[in-house]
Amino acid sequence: MPNSLHSAGQTVQNARMRDKGNVFLVGPMGSGKTAVGRHLARLLRYTFHDSDADIETRTGVDIAFIFDKEGETGFRLREKEAIERLTLLPSIVLATGGGAVIDADNRRVLAGRGVVVYLSTSIDQQLERTRHARHRPLLNDTDPEQKLQELMQRRAALYLEIADFTVSTDGRRVQLVAEEIHHELKRAQASSV
Repeated sequence: MPNSLHSAGQTVQNARMRDKGNVFLVGPMGSGKTAVGRHLARLLRYTFHDSDADIETRTGVDIAFIFDKEGETGFRLREKEAIERLTLLPSIVLATGGGAVIDADNRRVLAGRGVVVYLSTSIDQQLERTRHARHRPLLNDTDPEQKLQELMQRRAALYLEIADFTVSTDGRRVQLVAEEIHHELKRAQASSV
């Protein structure tokens, strides 16, 4: 299987990654951010955090309930606060929500405080991974495929804007994706010494 890692301007990227201790995973829903993040955190011996799970823990309710009561705007305010707070923690891997990148302050904070890895995936893979999920409020009462395509059209450039590198997760085991990211992080650190 060919290497699925894509990186442009490798020297510049390595320099940007050199002193960033944290790793932040961005990408669409169903790209594997939480599963890959947990595994990557174990490989790095970091603490794993998930911004959506953090919001649920702090509010005592699930994301769907927040969307229902406060709308997407209310949720995005909570998400922004969580990202601001979590990105200040040392030695973490953070899985962000798929829409975290729509806020310019979130993009600035993520890009400035850690290595950003974009987990890319196809719409077909997203549909497969989210088809039984009941906790995806943006997919409720809509055509999931159309909604996922719409979200990707709006967000793909934003993921790429802040990503230090991109890894495809389509049809790949979580462990292999995490190991690939781990390898790239070590390689970038070694080449910047």
